[in-house]
Amino acid sequence: MKNTKKKLSPEQGQALLNVLKTRFEKNTQRHKGLSWDPVQARLEANPAKLWSLDEMELTGGEPDVVGYDKSTGEYIFYDCATESPKGRRSVCYDHEALASRKEHKPENSAVEMAADMGVELLSEAQYRELQQLGNFDLKTSSWIITPPAIRKLGGALFSDRRYDHVFVYHNGAESYYAARGFRCWIKI
Repeated sequence: MKNTKKKLSPEQGQALLNVLKTRFEKNTQRHKGLSWDPVQARLEANPAKLWSLDEMELTGGEPDVVGYDKSTGEYIFYDCATESPKGRRSVCYDHEALASRKEHKPENSAVEMAADMGVELLSEAQYRELQQLGNFDLKTSSWIITPPAIRKLGGALFSDRRYDHVFVYHNGAESYYAARGFRCWIKI
């Protein structure tokens, strides 16, 4: 059953912190110059956002720190799973696209799932930043934020990495595929 209070139990919170700390220490190239203790303090002070990170983890995103916003003092987490998160695949782009399907509707949409999780889809620029940290989506693809002008015409954007290059493509927003999901980010 889904946690509707958007707050983790102390045990769940500690378990997540342990997972995040291990990932942080294993992937120092993603967050050069940052140390874990201030990150943990920030997480512990923001239980609703810790819940969102847990949702990212539960759906296979493997969130990790990828930056620090000096102006706000917030840490930036992206999904860092090698492939588009398994628990977020086979979804169309947004609610409007889901509603437009007459048959064979997916269970959800990327934009709605992200909102329910308290996170946002990566933009094209953020997706390209992520790809500077490693090789992601070599076998899958991920929906990314689509400009309103493209969405208004029925399209949506997705990205992947093939031939050692990051590609941005378009598709009908109502389409969905077993190998396409979405990646998220959150500031804490």
